[in-house]
Amino acid sequence: MEFKRLDKDRVATLDLESVVSSIVRTQHPSGEIPWSDGDKTDPWDHVESAMGLSVGGRITEARRAFAWLAAMQLDDGSWHASYKNGVPEDRTHDSNMSSYVAVGVYHHFLITGDREFLATYWPTLKKGLDFALSLQAPGGEIHWATSPDGVVDPMALLTGSSSIFMSLKCGLAIAHELGHTMPHWVEGLYRVREAIRTRPHSFNVTKSRFSMDWFYPILSGALTGAEAQKRLDKYWKKFVVEGQGVRCVSDEPWVTVAETAEFILALSAMGHTEKAEIIFDWIKDSRFDDGSYWCGYTFPDMVIWPEEKLSWTNGVMLMAADALFDLTPAGRLFRHDFWATHEAFEAESLSACL
Repeated sequence: MEFKRLDKDRVATLDLESVVSSIVRTQHPSGEIPWSDGDKTDPWDHVESAMGLSVGGRITEARRAFAWLAAMQLDDGSWHASYKNGVPEDRTHDSNMSSYVAVGVYHHFLITGDREFLATYWPTLKKGLDFALSLQAPGGEIHWATSPDGVVDPMALLTGSSSIFMSLKCGLAIAHELGHTMPHWVEGLYRVREAIRTRPHSFNVTKSRFSMDWFYPILSGALTGAEAQKRLDKYWKKFVVEGQGVRCVSDEPWVTVAETAEFILALSAMGHTEKAEIIFDWIKDSRFDDGSYWCGYTFPDMVIWPEEKLSWTNGVMLMAADALFDLTPAGRLFRHDFWATHEAFEAESLSACL
Protein backbone atom coordinates (compact mmCIF):
# COMPACT_ATOMS: atom_id res chain seq x y z
CA MET A 1 0.00 0.00 0.00
CA GLU A 2 1.24 3.50 -0.80
CA PHE A 3 0.27 6.22 1.63
CA LYS A 4 -1.55 9.16 0.15
CA ARG A 5 0.60 12.05 -0.96
CA LEU A 6 -1.23 14.89 0.75
CA ASP A 7 -0.46 18.58 0.54
CA LYS A 8 1.03 18.60 4.02
CA ASP A 9 4.81 18.33 3.74
CA ARG A 10 5.18 16.62 7.09
CA VAL A 11 3.08 13.69 5.90
CA ALA A 12 5.23 13.21 2.82
CA THR A 13 8.39 13.11 4.95
CA LEU A 14 7.14 10.76 7.68
CA ASP A 15 8.15 7.55 5.90
CA LEU A 16 5.25 5.67 7.46
CA GLU A 17 6.20 2.56 5.52
CA SER A 18 9.24 2.19 7.78
CA VAL A 19 6.99 2.46 10.82
CA VAL A 20 4.63 -0.31 9.75
CA SER A 21 7.57 -2.44 8.59
CA SER A 22 8.97 -2.35 12.12
CA ILE A 23 5.76 -4.01 13.38
CA VAL A 24 5.95 -6.62 10.64
CA ARG A 25 9.51 -7.46 11.66
CA THR A 26 8.42 -7.95 15.26
CA GLN A 27 5.46 -10.20 14.45
CA HIS A 28 5.96 -13.95 14.86
CA PRO A 29 4.95 -16.40 12.11
CA SER A 30 2.07 -17.44 14.38
CA GLY A 31 0.62 -13.92 14.16
CA GLU A 32 1.59 -12.98 17.72
CA ILE A 33 3.01 -9.46 18.09
CA PRO A 34 5.20 -9.06 21.18
CA TRP A 35 6.17 -5.69 22.60
CA SER A 36 9.62 -6.08 21.05
CA ASP A 37 11.95 -8.87 19.97
CA GLY A 38 12.15 -11.43 22.78
CA ASP A 39 9.61 -9.57 24.90
CA LYS A 40 6.13 -10.46 26.16
CA THR A 41 2.82 -10.05 24.34
CA ASP A 42 -0.30 -8.67 25.96
CA PRO A 43 -3.69 -8.80 24.22
CA TRP A 44 -4.39 -5.04 24.36
CA ASP A 45 -1.09 -3.95 22.84
CA HIS A 46 -1.26 -6.84 20.39
CA VAL A 47 -4.52 -5.35 19.07
CA GLU A 48 -2.99 -1.85 18.98
CA SER A 49 -0.15 -3.20 16.84
CA ALA A 50 -2.63 -4.99 14.57
CA MET A 51 -4.46 -1.69 14.08
CA GLY A 52 -1.18 -0.14 12.99
CA LEU A 53 -0.78 -2.95 10.46
CA SER A 54 -4.28 -2.24 9.16
CA VAL A 55 -3.53 1.48 8.75
CA GLY A 56 -0.32 0.57 6.93
CA GLY A 57 -2.14 -1.65 4.45
CA ARG A 58 -0.62 -4.87 5.80
CA ILE A 59 -3.98 -6.62 5.75
CA THR A 60 -2.60 -10.17 5.62
CA GLU A 61 -0.39 -9.55 8.66
CA ALA A 62 -3.21 -7.82 10.53
CA ARG A 63 -5.51 -10.77 9.96
CA ARG A 64 -2.84 -13.17 11.16
CA ALA A 65 -2.73 -11.12 14.35
CA PHE A 66 -6.49 -11.38 14.84
CA ALA A 67 -6.43 -15.10 14.08
CA TRP A 68 -3.75 -15.65 16.74
CA LEU A 69 -5.80 -13.69 19.25
CA ALA A 70 -8.96 -15.68 18.57
CA ALA A 71 -7.06 -18.93 18.91
CA MET A 72 -5.73 -17.90 22.35
CA GLN A 73 -9.09 -16.85 23.82
CA LEU A 74 -10.14 -18.71 26.95
CA ASP A 75 -13.51 -20.35 27.46
CA ASP A 76 -14.80 -17.51 29.65
CA GLY A 77 -14.07 -14.96 26.88
CA SER A 78 -10.93 -13.54 28.46
CA TRP A 79 -7.24 -13.85 27.70
CA HIS A 80 -4.27 -14.24 29.97
CA ALA A 81 -2.67 -10.86 30.68
CA SER A 82 0.56 -11.77 28.89
CA TYR A 83 2.20 -14.47 26.78
CA LYS A 84 5.66 -15.29 25.56
CA ASN A 85 5.87 -17.25 22.34
CA GLY A 86 2.26 -18.29 22.80
CA VAL A 87 2.79 -19.57 26.34
CA PRO A 88 0.84 -17.82 29.13
CA GLU A 89 3.11 -15.76 31.38
CA ASP A 90 0.80 -13.66 33.56
CA ARG A 91 -2.43 -15.63 34.05
CA THR A 92 -4.49 -12.70 35.33
CA HIS A 93 -7.71 -12.16 33.32
CA ASP A 94 -7.92 -8.41 32.61
CA SER A 95 -11.32 -6.95 31.64
CA ASN A 96 -9.86 -4.19 29.45
CA MET A 97 -7.50 -6.54 27.64
CA SER A 98 -10.39 -8.89 26.98
CA SER A 99 -12.65 -6.26 25.41
CA TYR A 100 -10.29 -4.26 23.17
CA VAL A 101 -10.54 -6.80 20.36
CA ALA A 102 -13.87 -5.15 19.46
CA VAL A 103 -12.06 -1.87 18.71
CA GLY A 104 -9.49 -3.63 16.56
CA VAL A 105 -12.08 -5.59 14.61
CA TYR A 106 -14.25 -2.53 13.91
CA HIS A 107 -11.18 -0.48 12.97
CA HIS A 108 -10.18 -3.19 10.48
CA PHE A 109 -13.71 -3.23 9.06
CA LEU A 110 -13.70 0.54 8.52
CA ILE A 111 -10.57 0.11 6.39
CA THR A 112 -11.57 -3.01 4.46
CA GLY A 113 -15.39 -2.92 4.42
CA ASP A 114 -15.29 -6.70 4.85
CA ARG A 115 -18.49 -7.84 6.59
CA GLU A 116 -17.35 -11.46 6.42
CA PHE A 117 -14.42 -10.48 8.63
CA LEU A 118 -16.87 -8.98 11.14
CA ALA A 119 -18.96 -12.16 11.11
CA THR A 120 -15.87 -14.32 11.60
CA TYR A 121 -14.77 -12.46 14.71
CA TRP A 122 -18.22 -11.76 16.14
CA PRO A 123 -18.09 -14.79 18.50
CA THR A 124 -14.63 -13.74 19.72
CA LEU A 125 -15.48 -10.12 20.45
CA LYS A 126 -18.90 -11.03 21.89
CA LYS A 127 -17.32 -13.35 24.44
CA GLY A 128 -14.65 -10.76 25.25
CA LEU A 129 -17.16 -7.98 25.87
CA ASP A 130 -19.43 -10.28 27.88
CA PHE A 131 -16.48 -11.19 30.09
CA ALA A 132 -15.73 -7.50 30.71
CA LEU A 133 -19.35 -6.77 31.59
CA SER A 134 -19.43 -9.74 33.96
CA LEU A 135 -17.04 -7.66 36.08
CA GLN A 136 -19.21 -4.53 36.11
CA ALA A 137 -19.93 -3.28 39.62
CA PRO A 138 -23.36 -2.05 40.76
CA GLY A 139 -22.09 1.53 40.42
CA GLY A 140 -21.20 1.02 36.74
CA GLU A 141 -17.42 0.94 37.04
CA ILE A 142 -15.73 -2.25 35.82
CA HIS A 143 -13.45 -4.26 38.06
CA TRP A 144 -10.09 -4.56 36.40
CA ALA A 145 -9.44 -8.32 36.59
CA THR A 146 -9.89 -11.76 38.05
CA SER A 147 -7.09 -13.86 39.45
CA PRO A 148 -6.05 -17.15 37.80
CA ASP A 149 -8.37 -18.82 40.33
CA GLY A 150 -11.32 -16.67 39.26
CA VAL A 151 -11.33 -14.32 42.27
CA VAL A 152 -12.48 -10.80 41.31
CA ASP A 153 -10.14 -7.94 42.20
CA PRO A 154 -12.58 -5.16 43.18
CA MET A 155 -10.27 -2.33 42.07
CA ALA A 156 -11.62 -0.29 39.15
CA LEU A 157 -9.37 1.75 36.85
CA LEU A 158 -10.57 4.90 35.11
CA THR A 159 -8.34 4.25 32.10
CA GLY A 160 -9.53 0.65 31.80
CA SER A 161 -13.23 1.45 32.20
CA SER A 162 -12.91 4.27 29.65
CA SER A 163 -11.29 1.90 27.17
CA ILE A 164 -14.05 -0.65 27.77
CA PHE A 165 -16.57 2.12 27.03
CA MET A 166 -14.92 2.53 23.61
CA SER A 167 -14.92 -1.23 23.11
CA LEU A 168 -18.64 -1.42 23.85
CA LYS A 169 -19.35 1.33 21.32
CA CYS A 170 -17.45 -0.60 18.67
CA GLY A 171 -19.18 -3.82 19.69
CA LEU A 172 -22.59 -2.20 19.29
CA ALA A 173 -21.58 -0.78 15.89
CA ILE A 174 -20.57 -4.29 14.79
CA ALA A 175 -23.77 -5.76 16.19
CA HIS A 176 -25.77 -3.23 14.19
CA GLU A 177 -23.84 -4.06 11.03
CA LEU A 178 -24.54 -7.77 11.50
CA GLY A 179 -28.17 -7.36 12.60
CA HIS A 180 -27.74 -8.37 16.24
CA THR A 181 -29.48 -6.75 19.20
CA MET A 182 -27.44 -6.53 22.40
CA PRO A 183 -29.52 -4.75 25.07
CA HIS A 184 -27.19 -5.74 27.92
CA TRP A 185 -24.31 -4.03 26.10
CA VAL A 186 -26.41 -0.87 25.83
CA GLU A 187 -27.14 -1.01 29.55
CA GLY A 188 -23.49 -1.69 30.34
CA LEU A 189 -22.38 1.21 28.15
CA TYR A 190 -24.77 3.62 29.84
CA ARG A 191 -23.76 2.50 33.34
CA VAL A 192 -20.01 2.75 32.79
CA ARG A 193 -20.43 6.16 31.20
CA GLU A 194 -22.38 7.39 34.23
CA ALA A 195 -19.68 6.07 36.56
CA ILE A 196 -16.98 7.89 34.58
CA ARG A 197 -18.96 11.12 34.44
CA THR A 198 -20.48 11.28 37.91
CA ARG A 199 -18.66 8.90 40.26
CA PRO A 200 -14.91 9.50 40.00
CA HIS A 201 -14.51 8.17 43.55
CA SER A 202 -15.34 4.70 42.17
CA PHE A 203 -11.91 4.49 40.54
CA ASN A 204 -8.44 4.01 41.98
CA VAL A 205 -7.26 7.57 42.61
CA THR A 206 -3.59 6.57 42.89
CA LYS A 207 -3.58 6.11 39.10
CA SER A 208 -4.38 9.79 38.53
CA ARG A 209 -0.65 10.49 38.19
CA PHE A 210 -0.79 8.66 34.85
CA SER A 211 -1.65 10.82 31.85
CA MET A 212 -3.91 8.11 30.44
CA ASP A 213 -6.25 8.63 33.41
CA TRP A 214 -6.50 12.24 32.28
CA PHE A 215 -7.32 11.86 28.61
CA TYR A 216 -8.80 8.36 28.22
CA PRO A 217 -12.31 9.49 29.26
CA ILE A 218 -12.04 12.00 26.40
CA LEU A 219 -10.40 9.63 23.93
CA SER A 220 -13.14 7.04 24.48
CA GLY A 221 -15.96 9.55 24.15
CA ALA A 222 -17.24 8.96 27.68
CA LEU A 223 -16.72 12.71 28.10
CA THR A 224 -17.62 15.01 25.22
CA GLY A 225 -18.36 18.68 24.63
CA ALA A 226 -17.98 21.05 27.58
CA GLU A 227 -17.20 18.23 30.02
CA ALA A 228 -14.32 17.04 27.85
CA GLN A 229 -13.00 20.57 27.41
CA LYS A 230 -13.10 21.22 31.15
CA ARG A 231 -11.07 18.07 31.83
CA LEU A 232 -8.65 18.87 29.03
CA ASP A 233 -7.95 22.35 30.38
CA LYS A 234 -7.76 21.34 34.05
CA TYR A 235 -4.77 19.01 33.70
CA TRP A 236 -3.02 20.33 30.59
CA LYS A 237 -0.08 21.86 32.46
CA LYS A 238 0.21 18.78 34.67
CA PHE A 239 1.01 16.47 31.78
CA VAL A 240 1.92 18.42 28.64
CA VAL A 241 5.56 19.48 28.27
CA GLU A 242 5.57 22.29 25.74
CA GLY A 243 7.64 21.49 22.69
CA GLN A 244 8.21 17.90 23.85
CA GLY A 245 5.02 15.84 24.31
CA VAL A 246 3.03 14.20 27.10
CA ARG A 247 4.45 12.77 30.30
CA CYS A 248 3.68 9.17 31.11
CA VAL A 249 3.29 10.14 34.77
CA SER A 250 3.00 13.62 36.19
CA ASP A 251 5.87 13.32 38.68
CA GLU A 252 8.61 12.07 36.35
CA PRO A 253 10.55 13.96 33.61
CA TRP A 254 9.71 11.34 31.00
CA VAL A 255 7.81 11.94 27.76
CA THR A 256 6.45 8.83 26.08
CA VAL A 257 5.63 8.66 22.40
CA ALA A 258 2.65 6.29 22.78
CA GLU A 259 0.89 8.46 25.37
CA THR A 260 1.58 11.53 23.25
CA ALA A 261 0.15 9.81 20.16
CA GLU A 262 -2.95 8.73 22.08
CA PHE A 263 -3.37 12.28 23.35
CA ILE A 264 -3.20 13.44 19.73
CA LEU A 265 -6.06 11.02 19.03
CA ALA A 266 -8.02 12.54 21.92
CA LEU A 267 -7.49 16.09 20.64
CA SER A 268 -8.49 15.00 17.15
CA ALA A 269 -11.57 13.30 18.60
CA MET A 270 -12.67 16.63 20.06
CA GLY A 271 -12.04 18.46 16.80
CA HIS A 272 -8.89 20.23 18.03
CA THR A 273 -7.01 19.36 14.87
CA GLU A 274 -4.59 22.30 14.92
CA LYS A 275 -3.42 21.54 18.46
CA ALA A 276 -3.14 17.86 17.59
CA GLU A 277 -0.97 18.62 14.54
CA ILE A 278 1.31 20.86 16.59
CA ILE A 279 1.92 18.12 19.15
CA PHE A 280 2.37 15.57 16.37
CA ASP A 281 5.16 17.76 15.02
CA TRP A 282 6.85 17.68 18.43
CA ILE A 283 7.33 13.89 18.31
CA LYS A 284 7.40 13.06 14.61
CA ASP A 285 11.21 12.91 14.51
CA SER A 286 11.64 10.86 17.72
CA ARG A 287 12.86 7.88 15.72
CA PHE A 288 15.60 5.31 15.43
CA ASP A 289 17.71 5.00 12.29
CA ASP A 290 15.36 2.31 10.92
CA GLY A 291 12.41 4.75 11.06
CA SER A 292 10.66 3.18 14.05
CA TYR A 293 9.71 5.36 17.02
CA TRP A 294 11.35 5.62 20.42
CA CYS A 295 9.34 4.50 23.41
CA GLY A 296 10.19 7.71 25.21
CA TYR A 297 12.87 10.08 26.44
CA THR A 298 13.79 12.02 29.51
CA PHE A 299 14.00 15.79 29.58
CA PRO A 300 15.80 18.15 29.61
CA ASP A 301 18.76 15.80 29.05
CA MET A 302 16.99 14.01 26.13
CA VAL A 303 18.09 10.46 26.94
CA ILE A 304 16.16 7.80 24.99
CA TRP A 305 14.65 5.38 27.50
CA PRO A 306 13.98 2.55 27.30
CA GLU A 307 15.81 1.62 24.12
CA GLU A 308 13.46 -1.20 23.02
CA LYS A 309 11.57 -0.68 19.77
CA LEU A 310 7.97 -1.22 20.86
CA SER A 311 5.47 -2.51 18.35
CA TRP A 312 2.47 -0.83 19.95
CA THR A 313 4.18 2.57 20.05
CA ASN A 314 4.61 2.35 16.29
CA GLY A 315 1.04 1.12 15.94
CA VAL A 316 -0.47 4.11 17.70
CA MET A 317 1.76 6.54 15.82
CA LEU A 318 0.27 5.18 12.60
CA MET A 319 -3.20 5.65 14.09
CA ALA A 320 -2.39 9.24 15.08
CA ALA A 321 -1.18 10.02 11.56
CA ASP A 322 -4.36 8.46 10.19
CA ALA A 323 -6.57 10.56 12.48
CA LEU A 324 -4.86 13.78 11.42
CA PHE A 325 -4.36 13.17 7.72
CA ASP A 326 -7.16 10.75 6.76
CA LEU A 327 -4.91 8.04 5.41
CA THR A 328 -7.74 5.49 5.71
CA PRO A 329 -11.47 5.50 6.56
CA ALA A 330 -10.53 4.38 10.09
CA GLY A 331 -9.02 7.79 10.84
CA ARG A 332 -12.46 8.85 12.12
CA LEU A 333 -12.79 6.01 14.63
CA PHE A 334 -12.27 8.08 17.78
CA ARG A 335 -13.96 11.27 16.60
CA HIS A 336 -16.84 12.31 18.80
CA ASP A 337 -18.84 13.63 15.86
CA PHE A 338 -18.48 10.28 14.09
CA TRP A 339 -20.21 8.51 16.97
CA ALA A 340 -22.76 11.28 17.53
CA THR A 341 -24.15 10.63 14.05
CA HIS A 342 -23.49 6.88 13.87
CA GLU A 343 -26.47 4.96 12.57
CA ALA A 344 -26.09 2.33 15.30
CA PHE A 345 -26.80 5.03 17.89
CA GLU A 346 -29.71 6.76 16.16
CA ALA A 347 -32.30 4.90 18.21
CA GLU A 348 -33.37 6.86 21.28
CA SER A 349 -32.23 4.10 23.61
CA LEU A 350 -28.68 4.36 22.30
CA SER A 351 -28.32 8.10 21.74
CA ALA A 352 -28.59 8.61 25.51
CA CYS A 353 -25.31 6.72 25.87
CA LEU A 354 -23.28 9.39 24.03
